[in-house]
Amino acid sequence: MKMLAALALAAALLPAPAAPEEYATTKDAEQLVRRAVAFYKKEGRVKAIAAFQDRKGAFVYRDLYVFAYDLDGICLAHPTKPERVGKNNLGDKDPDGREFVRERIEIAKKYGKGWQEYKFHNPVTRRVEPPVAYFAVADGVLLVSGAYTQQQ
Repeated sequence: MKMLAALALAAALLPAPAAPEEYATTKDAEQLVRRAVAFYKKEGRVKAIAAFQDRKGAFVYRDLYVFAYDLDGICLAHPTKPERVGKNNLGDKDPDGREFVRERIEIAKKYGKGWQEYKFHNPVTRRVEPPVAYFAVADGVLLVSGAYTQQQ
């Protein structure tokens, strides 16, 4: 009994193991988009869009997810805001008045990929916060993922 009590006391005094990172990073966002581009090119549009729309699928990682637009601003997949799908989001503005979808598409048309900072509703905290998004074009479809920077 005394031995068990001593072991319990020793265990209580040890520091708790560190919890794994709860939030993803901008590097994770870039890697997720690169995986999404490769998947899209291998599997095709129909299978890829369905995979990106799956809230519990392979393209959701921690607090990251891949979403997709055509280059005219029509949302093709958004696992956390399905009401955006099928709608033209080109004129959407963040709280600062930036047309972030239009801006992202213009960068993508010019360079094929890029980074962007803007403000959006964080599905984890349920607040408007500043993500940093990485995006790339695959066969005319813009694939995007953004990490919320205050959590870095």
